[in-house]
Amino acid sequence: MTLLHLFDLDGTLMYGSAAPVEISRQLGLSAEIAELERAFGAQEMGPHEFSVAAHAMWAELTPAHVRAAFDGAPWLTGIREVWQEIRERGDYCAVVSLSPSFFVELLLEWGAHAAHGSVFPEVPFTRPVDAAGILTPEGKVTVADRLCAQFGVSRADCVAYADSATDAVLFDAVSVSVAVNARPFLAGRATHVYEGRDLREAYQLVGAARPEVRAS
Repeated sequence: MTLLHLFDLDGTLMYGSAAPVEISRQLGLSAEIAELERAFGAQEMGPHEFSVAAHAMWAELTPAHVRAAFDGAPWLTGIREVWQEIRERGDYCAVVSLSPSFFVELLLEWGAHAAHGSVFPEVPFTRPVDAAGILTPEGKVTVADRLCAQFGVSRADCVAYADSATDAVLFDAVSVSVAVNARPFLAGRATHVYEGRDLREAYQLVGAARPEVRAS
C-alpha cells in the first residue's frame, strides 16, 4: 500500500507564522494583517471574507514581494529532506492550505507532488477574488479526496499534518494525524503530537508507527 502525506502550511510547515503574514510584511502591512488574523481566529470572518480583505490589502503586490516572502519565511527544517524520503518510499506528499494558491504552489519547487491553496488571481492582481475558489476546512477534505483518486489511495492511507482548529475536519477524515506545534484543541484529536522546528522529527513519529498506518 501507498501513503499520501497531507501537509498544512500556516503554522505547520511554517513556524509561528503564516503566508498572509509574510506577504503583508513585505508590503509594510503587518499591523493590518494581524487584525485580519485576529478576526479570523475569533471566527468573526470566514475564509472568503478574509481572502477578499487580504486581496484588497495587497493591491501593490508584485511577484518579487511573493518570492521575498517565501524565501524569508520561518520554515521548519528538513521539509525537502522529508519529501525526498517520501518520494523514495514510493509514497506521495501534498500541501493543502487555506492560504493563497500563488504562494502555496511555490512548494512544488521543494518536491511536493501537489500543492493546493485558495485560488487567487495571478499577481499583480487585475481581477477580484472568486468566492468559489476559496478553500474552507471542509474544502480541504474535498481536495484530499481528489488527491486520493489521483494517486490511487484512500482516506485510510492518508496522514495529515496540521496545527489549528480549522484542520479538525481533515483530522477526523484521515487514518493518521500529526499535530505540529498545534493548539490544544487539535492536539487532543491527533494520533501524534510534535513540538519543535524540524519536520524530520514529526515525520519520524509516523515512520515509527508505519505498520499501524498500513493496517488502518
